Amino acid sequence: MVVENLEQKVVPPQHLKERVFHFSREKLAALKAQANAEAGGGSQISSLQSLISHIWRAVFRNRSNYNPDPDRDLKFLLFFGFRSRLQPRVLEDYFGNAIVSQSVVLKEGELLVAEKGLGRVAAAINRVVAEQTDEKLKEAMESWIGNPKFLKMGELEEGMMLLGSSPRYDVYGNDFGWGKPVAVRSGAGNKFDGKVTVYPGVEAGSMDVEICLLPETAERLGRDLEFMAAVGV
Repeated sequence: MVVENLEQKVVPPQHLKERVFHFSREKLAALKAQANAEAGGGSQISSLQSLISHIWRAVFRNRSNYNPDPDRDLKFLLFFGFRSRLQPRVLEDYFGNAIVSQSVVLKEGELLVAEKGLGRVAAAINRVVAEQTDEKLKEAMESWIGNPKFLKMGELEEGMMLLGSSPRYDVYGNDFGWGKPVAVRSGAGNKFDGKVTVYPGVEAGSMDVEICLLPETAERLGRDLEFMAAVGV
């Protein structure tokens, strides 16, 4: 059954296109300022939350394989490291898995709203992040022990996007004897339409983002003036 689902839902890698976009510290600061201004106060929206909002909105408005439906639920799956969120804190050098996942769910009409759209979507992302408290994380872990679930490619919902990696990882501080890294990429495995992988950029405060999409969506995204205005050189 899992194999059948995989064949039905996963696009073969050769039918996907991946592109890397660089976002400078200055461009990220501008996105963050815009998102916080549009959100109208409350919790401080981060640079990453602003960037996720920018990417999610741009990708979906450039997808040509969906008929518009303002009431359709759209999901962006986020992964949270909980070392610093638990009480007492988990040591940073703990080698086991210390992540949980949670989806941000919005109606298509909410995601693509024109007026203050970046801030509204970023605020929804911010709320989901803020909900990952010590109590909720411990409940999630206890629930998983009783009913373990593993994310499978064939079970991803149509249209779902997923964020992997983090700009907090010190990818450029590692030297395995080959010299300091000049770039970081995620390779060819576990790719699907809507997979987003984010890394710190070489320049302090910048980010590099890999986005894996259907070819026609990737081409449209690269011509999207609103999206590309935030992309650095």
